[in-house]
Amino acid sequence: MGAVKDFIVHHYRHFNAAALIDAAKGWETHLQKGGKMLLTMGGAMSTAEIGIVIAELIRKEKIHAISLTGANLEEDVFNLVAHDSYRRVPNYRELGPHDEVALLEKGLNRVTDTCIPEHEAMRKIEKKMLALWERAQKDNQRFLPHEYFYQLLRSGELEPEYEIDPKNSWLLAATEKNLPLFVPGWEDSTLGNMFVAGVIRGEYDYTIMRGGTEYMGALINWYKQQDAQHDIGFFQIGGGISGDFPICVVPLIDQDLQQKVKVWSYFCQISDSTPSYGSYSGAPPGEKITWGKLAIDTPRFVIESDATIVFPLVAAYVLDQ
Repeated sequence: MGAVKDFIVHHYRHFNAAALIDAAKGWETHLQKGGKMLLTMGGAMSTAEIGIVIAELIRKEKIHAISLTGANLEEDVFNLVAHDSYRRVPNYRELGPHDEVALLEKGLNRVTDTCIPEHEAMRKIEKKMLALWERAQKDNQRFLPHEYFYQLLRSGELEPEYEIDPKNSWLLAATEKNLPLFVPGWEDSTLGNMFVAGVIRGEYDYTIMRGGTEYMGALINWYKQQDAQHDIGFFQIGGGISGDFPICVVPLIDQDLQQKVKVWSYFCQISDSTPSYGSYSGAPPGEKITWGKLAIDTPRFVIESDATIVFPLVAAYVLDQ
């Protein structure tokens, strides 16, 4: 085995550590049986540079589709072209309101301990996207949000501005594989806001951007195509719309379309949120059974921990690192 995999197998024996190993073994077994895996990504994983390991999972075909927030979609590209201008704030818990204002005035938008530079990252990509959106308006074309990112990366226009090793960008790896992406609620993102501003300025129409219901239709098509030949697993990082959106595709096909479909064949969630009234986004695995999303014999795992710590370890197991 790989050094990391050997280490965690030897030391991770109980509690959340054991849940991590069980989930990793379950993912490995799922793939060995010919299964496919959908990853969901909430939070600020791209800014946490979890793309380093996700890119490798994509290249090694351990992940076959991703549902994610608009923030995670764009922030991988921000990091790709502006990494050297990012600023880390190790003492972020000690910042007061005046410290936060000082960061704002410097154009540094904070995500936990990491500040994204507005002008080097956000505004740079905004200019590139505006050109793509205006071209779509001129050509009377419509695309899903991630398809515009794929167009930008495939054009090679950003290559001279890369500030990280391209192999560490998960979106570049996804672009190369033409990986199916599903981005519900994309407008709740920096570029989503910028897109709306462009519409209000009269530069293009809302119609050039396909949206959430069309993403759901694309997800249905993808699930049915895969379901015909493979079991499909679900690995969820965090909560929120990126996980809630795709998990319901099974009852939609079964109950609303009244078509035969298999439930998800594997489920794991990494979360540091304890289920309680009003504080948890997404039902625990057992509750999902009552909604027809999982079966009684579906392998189900919950790792109650920080995804930035434990997901790379799960990935190292699956990648045999």
